[in-house]
Amino acid sequence: MKKILLIALLIVGCEEVGITSNVLSDGTVATDTLYISYDTTYTVYDTLIINNIDCKGVWGGTAQLDNCGVCDTILFNDCVPDCEGVWGGTAKADCNGVCNGNSIILWSLCYQTNLTYLDLGENQLTGQIPIEIGDFTNLNYLALTKNQLTGKIPPEIGNLSTLSYLYLGENQLTGQIPVEIGNLTSLTHLYLRFNKLTGEIPSEIGNLTNLIYLKIYNNQLSGKIPPEIGSLINLTTLYLGGNLISGKIPPEIGSLTNLTAFSLNDNQITGEIPSEIGNLTNLTGLNLKDNQITGEIPSDIGSLTNLTYLYLDDNKITGEIPIEIGNLVNLNYLSLTNNQLSGEIPQAVCDLIESNNLNINNILDGNNLINTCD
Repeated sequence: MKKILLIALLIVGCEEVGITSNVLSDGTVATDTLYISYDTTYTVYDTLIINNIDCKGVWGGTAQLDNCGVCDTILFNDCVPDCEGVWGGTAKADCNGVCNGNSIILWSLCYQTNLTYLDLGENQLTGQIPIEIGDFTNLNYLALTKNQLTGKIPPEIGNLSTLSYLYLGENQLTGQIPVEIGNLTSLTHLYLRFNKLTGEIPSEIGNLTNLIYLKIYNNQLSGKIPPEIGSLINLTTLYLGGNLISGKIPPEIGSLTNLTAFSLNDNQITGEIPSEIGNLTNLTGLNLKDNQITGEIPSDIGSLTNLTYLYLDDNKITGEIPIEIGNLVNLNYLSLTNNQLSGEIPQAVCDLIESNNLNINNILDGNNLINTCD
């Protein structure tokens, strides 16, 4: 009787108390497995196995909700407050430590983007012009000359719509002149000289109607001179020499009546000198040497009475020297060598040679002219 009572008490003692569901009060799922062995020792084995479900619904997973309500297993990118204290916000401190500030790093230095003047010329700058340069939308003056800059001119340069002065010369810039340059309608000075720029001069350059100085010489530019260049009616200086420009001189060049200096030397220009060249009565210098210009010297060139130098040497110019050359009373230098000129030197030109002490050999050499000036 005592033995029966003891077994009954043991069985009653093995009943589970307090667990009525497999879900605990904190949401944890529990699996309860009861193993009872009625051997001589009456031992009871009760094992409670608890498995967690993460925020993705994965049993035993490690995904967690961050402060922005994002559920993932990557903990190092958990939601953090931005510089304004907003969890998961996008506000950032600039390089001066100002939250939502307007400063940007260029070549390891911090600059405010509201600058109107930025001169970094002769600073041994290397690498490419950063695209962030386009964020300086208040700039009036930008100079990066005489550095060691490489790569292309970024199209973002076209964002600088208030720019009047752009100096990128004497670097190692490559690629084409971006068409976005045509957006800089306030430009008065554009210097791209002594680089390695290729491709054609973009027609969009005709939009820069306020340009006074255009210097893009000593590059590797090719193709024809766009006729849109005739829209640059305020130009006083146009230097295109030392490139690979081909084709004819467009007659639209005659619209640039404010030009005082025009250089197209050392290119591959063909065709005749257009008669419209005679419209450029303010010219003091005209340099067309080292091309493949053909035809005769137009008599209209005699209208350029302010010329102090005229270089037409090393071309394929034919015919006689026009008598109107004698009208160029301000000439200090006249070079017509290495062409195919023929006939006699007009007396008016002989008089000019004598009065201005010009070197006649710079006319005779490499031609078939008859010297009548003795």
